[in-house]
Amino acid sequence: MTEKKKKKILIADDEDNIRFLYKEELEDEGYEVFLAANAEEAIAKAREEHPDLVTLDIKMPGMDGLELLGKLKKENNNVPVILCSAYGSYKQDFRVWSSDAYVVKSADLKELKSTIKEILISSGK
Repeated sequence: MTEKKKKKILIADDEDNIRFLYKEELEDEGYEVFLAANAEEAIAKAREEHPDLVTLDIKMPGMDGLELLGKLKKENNNVPVILCSAYGSYKQDFRVWSSDAYVVKSADLKELKSTIKEILISSGK
């Protein structure tokens, strides 16, 4: 029987506790998870690991998540990206529209997990 290949998810967030919470929760769901603390790290990891999906924090020091979204999509327009923010106000920013989803951060990761699952299924990944 062939082993099903784990889906790769890249988490880009400047908050350590968020990165590690997402990593733990998503690994429990059966994903292979890679972490990046800033945009530069995220670009390098995306090139190296070719993730099936990326979650981005919007507010990061240096290059923010919206600028990073543009760079990631320029390099690989097929990679689904979920923007995660503690602020619902970013939904009005037109740059958000090039993401595949927008999830407001919460201690309850049900919405994030179900969004990831839906996107991976609909993208055929």
